[in-house]
Amino acid sequence: MIHLQSRQNSYAALLQNRRNFFLLLAGLLLILLLSVLIAVSLGTIQIAPIETYHIMVYKLFQLDIGNVATQVSPAHIEIIWNIRLPRILLAMIAGSGLALCGTVMQASVQNPLADPYILGISAGASLGATFAILMGSFGPTGIWGTAIGAFTGALAAAGLVMALSGIGGKSSTIKMILAGMIANALFSAFSGFIIYLANNADGIRSIAFWTMGSLAAAKWKTLAFPGLVILMSCVYFMANTRKLNAMLLGEEAATALGVDSSKIRRNNMLMTALITGLVVATCGIIGFVGLIIPHLVRGMFGSDHSRLIPTSIIIGALFLIWADVLARILLPSGELPIGIITALIGAPFFMYVLLKSSVGFGRVGG
Repeated sequence: MIHLQSRQNSYAALLQNRRNFFLLLAGLLLILLLSVLIAVSLGTIQIAPIETYHIMVYKLFQLDIGNVATQVSPAHIEIIWNIRLPRILLAMIAGSGLALCGTVMQASVQNPLADPYILGISAGASLGATFAILMGSFGPTGIWGTAIGAFTGALAAAGLVMALSGIGGKSSTIKMILAGMIANALFSAFSGFIIYLANNADGIRSIAFWTMGSLAAAKWKTLAFPGLVILMSCVYFMANTRKLNAMLLGEEAATALGVDSSKIRRNNMLMTALITGLVVATCGIIGFVGLIIPHLVRGMFGSDHSRLIPTSIIIGALFLIWADVLARILLPSGELPIGIITALIGAPFFMYVLLKSSVGFGRVGG
């Protein structure tokens, strides 16, 4: 009887714990929606949040609850709908994707300092974008040409890392990290070589701005593909949280639990490379998001990926939304590259993590 009562109490506690977590997620989603509304209202031209709300309802549902068609400035409608809202949605997509990749990378390589760029993806994307920008006269130009070049470079870096880490037998965490360092050095050297030989001041300035990250090129037509890919990736990794938890325990423990850690790591690396390459191709290199967010969430909720992944996704989106707001309002004329904002926040945090060694890393549970 006592044993039965104890089991009932444990089950009730588990249900309460899950209920509390779902309430937390609901609260975070509400904060995310409010952040979108406020962030869209802020900028060089200040627009009241209630007016922003009326414009968004009007454009989304064709409900003119605030007399938008007759009383709101067409310039305000243009700013909200075609400039700021796509930019904020891109910030959500990129922030959630980078946070997801950082979470998965840290579990896959059992390294609390891993981030989405550890495999040289950013260096490969930079080489592709550099080639597209400076050699544009020989191929596609503009935003799409840069995006295609960056994505191709990111995939080339991922392929090189996979090939190098598989030399001499089964790939391992150490071999992948070392291969990533090789790829990073190699692609960075090629980028520097192209820039050194180029005689294109405007192109070099474009490369410098692109490598610091920017959401300014966000358009409605460019959001669907990265949004869909990252949504599908979130679903995939949420369905594999048990395997990620097992990998935190190490190679031997994961094998004992029936998890092929080598195969799972390879698949995870490939998917994170694709996501990171897509994000980099869309908005440039935005550092530290994949390092900061998983640590913050892990410190609050533990390392159970059934909780870590959804909260990291939402908080990553929140982080990049507000980083973009700072990038737009800190300078009275113009804007800062968003990568500068994330670096200013992320570098001190990286130092803290380095000194503390871990933030509950490997502790599965609430």
